[in-house]
Amino acid sequence: MSQALVQATDAVAVTPSDSSDLGITSVLYVGVGGHVKVQTRQGSDITFYNMNNGQFVPVQVNKVYATGTTATNLVSMPINSYSR
Repeated sequence: MSQALVQATDAVAVTPSDSSDLGITSVLYVGVGGHVKVQTRQGSDITFYNMNNGQFVPVQVNKVYATGTTATNLVSMPINSYSR
């Protein structure tokens, strides 16, 4: 049985935007807690409420919305997945 592994290939500060996506599916780190509204890799829009400082959003994301996001110091880490 193979296991999927996920590894970040870079880290970039995120400016939330209602119109622009991240350009690549990413893992998202929350520096200062709050609400984070994202579009998931599968295209669903969801708000994660009351994220803590230093927490990761638990899904792969394509977009971080400005409207509905109160968390700050967000960092996008593009992912490269592979199986072993």
